[in-house]
This record gives sequence, C-alpha cells and structure tokens, in this order.
Amino acid sequence: MTPVQPPDIEIAQAAALRPMQEIAARVGLADDEIELYGRAKAKVTQAAIAARRDAPDGDLVLVTAITPTPAGEGKTTTTIGLTQALQRLGHRAISATREPSLGPVFGVKGGAAGGGYAQVVPMDDINLHFTGDFAAVSAAHNLLAAMLDNHLHQGNRLGIDVRRILWRRVLDMNDRTLHGVVVGLGGRARGVPRETGFDITPASEVMAILCLARDLQDLKARFARIAVADRGRGAYVTAADLEAQGAMAVLMRDAALPNLVQNLEGGPALIHGGPFGNIAHGCNSLIATRLALKVADLVITEAGFGADLGAEKFFDIKCPAGGLTPRAAVLVATVRALKLHGGADRRALGAEDLAALRAGMPNLEAHVENLRRFGLPVVAAVNRFPTDTDAEVDAVLAAADALGAPAAVSTVFADGGAGGVDLARLLLDTLAAGGDRFQPLYEPEAALTEKIETVARTIYGADGVDYAAGVERRLRRLDRGAARGFPVCMAKTQYSLSDDPALPGRPRGFRITVRDVRLSAGAGFVVPLTGNILTMPGLPRRPFAVDMDVTADGRISGLA
Repeated sequence: MTPVQPPDIEIAQAAALRPMQEIAARVGLADDEIELYGRAKAKVTQAAIAARRDAPDGDLVLVTAITPTPAGEGKTTTTIGLTQALQRLGHRAISATREPSLGPVFGVKGGAAGGGYAQVVPMDDINLHFTGDFAAVSAAHNLLAAMLDNHLHQGNRLGIDVRRILWRRVLDMNDRTLHGVVVGLGGRARGVPRETGFDITPASEVMAILCLARDLQDLKARFARIAVADRGRGAYVTAADLEAQGAMAVLMRDAALPNLVQNLEGGPALIHGGPFGNIAHGCNSLIATRLALKVADLVITEAGFGADLGAEKFFDIKCPAGGLTPRAAVLVATVRALKLHGGADRRALGAEDLAALRAGMPNLEAHVENLRRFGLPVVAAVNRFPTDTDAEVDAVLAAADALGAPAAVSTVFADGGAGGVDLARLLLDTLAAGGDRFQPLYEPEAALTEKIETVARTIYGADGVDYAAGVERRLRRLDRGAARGFPVCMAKTQYSLSDDPALPGRPRGFRITVRDVRLSAGAGFVVPLTGNILTMPGLPRRPFAVDMDVTADGRISGLA
C-alpha cells in the first residue's frame, strides 16, 4: 500500500529553512541588498535591482496548463518542482510566481504556494498576509475611492456625474454580497449617496499596475492615468485630477519591491503580485521577472489558469509591456482533468477510463495549438497522480508527442525536485535546440474589436463575438482616444474555452458574448467582460475556511 503523504502544511512546517542571507547569496545578492521580514522572507531593495539593470538576461520559460477542473492540474506545483529539478541538476534557476489571494485560500483552494514536496516556504505566511503586499494594494485602491467620494462631498469641483463613476472598492476576500452596494447613506454628513460595488483585490487595477510597472516612478505615473469617472466624448476624470497618485505610491513603496523566499530544497524563489488570470492578466510582477532574468540563467514563471487565459495575456500583455522574449512553454496536463473533459464521473476518477481520456484529449490539443501560435516550442508535463494507470499516462504522453509537444511525467508533488528531473532535461534539450520565434497574437495598431475577435476565434475557437448594447460604440470611442494601441485583457470563465463554464473539453459552434468593457488606463489595457464572469466571486457551499484552525501556540492546520 502506498504510504499516505502528510498534508501540505505539515510538510512545510517540518522544513528546515535556510537563512535568507544564504538564499540571497545563491543569486548573487549581498546581505545589504535585501530587507528581512522575519527569518524566512525578504524584500529585494531598489538599489539591488538598479545595480543589475544592464546584466545579461537568462532564458524565460512559461508554465501554463490545460483548462482547469475541480480535479486540479498542479500548475504552480509543477513550476516550483521543475525549478527544484533544474537546481538539482546544477543550473542557476529561479522561479517567479504570484502571491496567493486570501479569497481562494479560504474559499476554493486552501493554499496556492505549490503542493506536496514542491512548495515555496514559509507556506503559511505566503498564503496568508506574507509581506503585506495585498494589504497595500487594497489600501492604495481604496484611498483613491475615498478621495473620490470626499471630492463629491466637498463640492464636486470637477463636476463628476455620480452615474458615470468607474472606480469601485476592493476587498481581498470572496464576498458576493458586496458586488453591488449603495454608499453615502445616513444624511449629508455621510457623503453623497450612489451605487457602486466591490471587486476582489486581485482584480484591482492597482494590482495590474503593480505587476506591469517597471519601477516605483513608473508605478506612480500609471496611477496618475487611472480613469475614475467618464466625462463623456472620450474624456475622463483621472487620479491625477484628484491629486491622489503621490499618496497611493507612498502606500505602495515597499509593496513595489519583489519578495525573496525559498523552496523546500533551499533554492531561491521570487514571489510578487497576484492578479487573477480569469479577470485580470494573471502574471507575477514585471519587476520580479526582470530581476529574475538578471540573477539566474533559467527563469521559470507561471500564468493563471489555462493557456487560453493566463498564457495568452502573458504573451499579449506582459511580454510586450516588459520587452520580454520567452524561449519555451511548459503545458501541465493530468489524466484526471482530461478524463473530466471527456465526460467521466468525478467520483470515479480513480478507475481507469481510457475512453473518457481519449474523449478529453481535444482540450490538450487546443492548448498545444494555441501555445504554438505564439511561435514557441511546447513541452508537456504530465502531472501524475497515484491513481493514474500506466496505460492512461502512456496515452497522454503519446497524444502530446503526436501534437509536436514532447512530454515527460512529473511526480514533483510526491518526490520534489527528483520527480521533475526528466521534465527538466526535456526542457533543457528543447531550449538547446532553439528555433523559437516568439510573436504576440495581434498587432498593437489593430482595433479593439479586431483584437477581441482574434482572441475569441483563434484561442477560444469561437465562431464569432456578440456585443451587448452600446459596447461596440464604447470600444470605438476607446480606439479613438484613451485606449489607442492597448491590448485586451479578456475576462472569461476559467472552466471552459468558451464563456460558458458548463462546456468542457474543446467546444465547437459557440459565440463569445461581451456584455461590458472596462478601461484600465493606468495598467494600459481594456477589459472586455464576457459571459457571466464576476469580478467579486463568492464562497462555495463548503469553504476551505471551515477546516482551518490555529492552536494556542500559533500552529496552523487545514491550510492544505
């Protein structure tokens, strides 16, 4: 009988963590180039980043995945385990990932720092308040909201129409009841009554700006361009009009610095920023990625959810914004998820079902094809679960190879870096072969509707795009002014290539519906909202929170 593996939190708590000065030294950072946050976390200083600005870049590799399912794909676990494997092989490698959001941690995930023996640590700190970056993002965002409402209360010198205010508030928690609220009730002293709402912090434009800014000054300049209200005829009230950008940057001063931690095998890891891949651009910060490229020869980063979401936005938004040229993509797939895409019963995933597996293969096919559209070689990582049979694993390996994506089995969850050595060697061979010619999907000069149509038809496989009343007119207005040349950051369900979460696999014969559009002028993109996607999600019937607890001595349990 296979021994039962301890919960993630117990594995992480049992780890003997190395001093942060030692971790920093492994990537060439001196003691005075990091600011310690306790014994096991550190911020990399702005001086350290500036000192390496002209250093040569290492190779950048993106880890992404097939369409997510409730069975889990292990994308972050694979990212960390692959990095551990490369470090075991003697390579100067580092992972660059996102910070977890409290909403999913207490709602549907229980943790997002990897899993098993492929984790970044201290796992409990990383999954909870970490170094305070999410709190700073929430505070800076809500400061702008408070200054906007105070401006209305103090006489509204700018003549803002309360019906055309764009800026909402944020909270880093899943709370569907806050999606739509009324503020300013209670009389004249309590402000101006108006309808508004909350988004989850990872959907905040402040978070998007943090992850796309090149430095603190760029962050402040982007804050100034945030559109808080629509004046009509293509004009907007901005954060600069409210004189808010300086104070927002003050709150974000430390949050703009990337976080250095370690993985379970004592290798360095950068974690910074945390936008969601379904309602934001889903990539870690450009500051952290660019630093990683200067201090390592191999940088393994990840993007949120499937390749139709996080990977597309990584290639079409982050890479052009940061001048990044990725060398390869690793696509994570599991037997369990592919069987679900093929119609298998979730309760019977432990039983061999080659028919369901074959029926789910078109989802793998779609993601391989999509990644190759960006001109990159693709390596498939088959994240193996204990219940997977040899016949099922061999079927996925053969299918990936037939699609032109050489594949290797990964067992990093159970075996740590040792379980990712085959994948690491396959990736190294792919990088050595070269031939990559990265290119984004569309040209910056294309119209916004053309960009939306290109993503919908080419990446999702849609027959076309339908727009709610007035949306096309607003997109044309944005093209002529505030969003000229901007990429699109599609907000879409992560559970389907379509905008309908009930359509798994590789659906055909569907259209994408854009029901609304948001301008993120500071981040530098436009967000088309498709289907029924919500920017403030709710908790599931049984949240992970109900299984969490802490002992009298502060030891946490249930953070799996």
